[in-house]
Amino acid sequence: MSELIHYKFADLYAMASGISSKPEQAGHGAPFLSFSTVFNNYFLPRILTDRMDTSEREQNKYSINEGDIFLTRTSEVIDELGMSSVALKNYPRATYSGFLKRLRPIKERVTYPKFMAFYLRSPLFRKTMTNNAVLTLRASLNEEIFSYLDLLLPDYDDQVKAGDLLFLLSQKIDCNNRINAELEAMAKTLYDYWFVQFDFPNANGKPYKSSGGKMVYNATLKREIPEGWADGTLDDLGRIVGGSTPSTESPSNFTSEGTPWITPYDLSGNQGNKFITRGTQDVSDEGIKDASLKKLPAGTVLLSSRAPIGYMAIARTELTTNQGFKSFIPVKGFSTAFIYYTVKGSLKTITQYASGSTFKEVSAGVLKTVKIVLPKSSVVEQFTGSVESIFKRQDVLEQENQQLAQLRDWLLPLLMNGQVTVA
Repeated sequence: MSELIHYKFADLYAMASGISSKPEQAGHGAPFLSFSTVFNNYFLPRILTDRMDTSEREQNKYSINEGDIFLTRTSEVIDELGMSSVALKNYPRATYSGFLKRLRPIKERVTYPKFMAFYLRSPLFRKTMTNNAVLTLRASLNEEIFSYLDLLLPDYDDQVKAGDLLFLLSQKIDCNNRINAELEAMAKTLYDYWFVQFDFPNANGKPYKSSGGKMVYNATLKREIPEGWADGTLDDLGRIVGGSTPSTESPSNFTSEGTPWITPYDLSGNQGNKFITRGTQDVSDEGIKDASLKKLPAGTVLLSSRAPIGYMAIARTELTTNQGFKSFIPVKGFSTAFIYYTVKGSLKTITQYASGSTFKEVSAGVLKTVKIVLPKSSVVEQFTGSVESIFKRQDVLEQENQQLAQLRDWLLPLLMNGQVTVA
């Protein structure tokens, strides 16, 4: 690879602020690029689903063209500042949010958009960005900070080779995510069809309720349910277990190769995935004893019960959690799959029951009051068998994505500093 070349960021791109819109403009009109879209994507999606009612003059001034880079301009926390997303095509009539900055290239064949998408999200550049950020009441990115930022880039041809390779890895990750989203929709639809609409297969294989299956009024649930089914609470699904935190004053309580220890923060970074293996930290045997932690078996359904409420995941392996969880261990005859969707379907009620002065929290006692329908075990077993292959496929694709992301993140610094070249 060629020697790296030093540039001033401001010499390669022109910075422009986004549109200042009014609430009545939102939700209709031309395509619109939002803060969340930029924050969550290395590249702008093929179609911008958000809408903003804008004039032709605004569409010309706040346009989105191939090669444009968008940065999050302001945030409550500094780690969300300057997150980038790159446009790989023109977006006719589209405009972008005032909470974003647009960087438009002013020199040809100096920066390759696909390479820049990964470069700007690399840990090295992110650290440079946040070190130069202004943090008052809100973190803010401005032209002054932009003028301080430097880029150390390989020549254009090497950027093309590296960028295309990294892009292919990301495309495979995106493809897997789309497959998993379709699989999730299939499993969730089946659950709703059977346990919400009560159209599970009857003895003749026909939809139970639609085919005239007997329904009985349940006074506790205040509605009709299939004959032979019962009312219950979330406590009937499994053993509800909390977690705790070992003393941080003893470094020996934590280790890099111990028992996985999950926090709500770990689940916030796991959104879009159904399963979780470990978080950012493990606990040692000493830490488990110190906090009287309970090891949760694989298949346990994790539910964050505070800060925030409602993040969910399924334990891929044996693990522990901090006190921000109420987890369901499947020991009462209901499968992981049934527990997962039943708890997920009860989140609105669970959240309504939350209480607390500093921050909202859901206790195990509250969960024991959330009413649910308890189907016959034979129907649950049939449902579990029907979605088993879906869950296995989702698990495989999630683990494949983790490996691809690790490969991408390992290659990036090597490609950036010339240690690795692409043939």
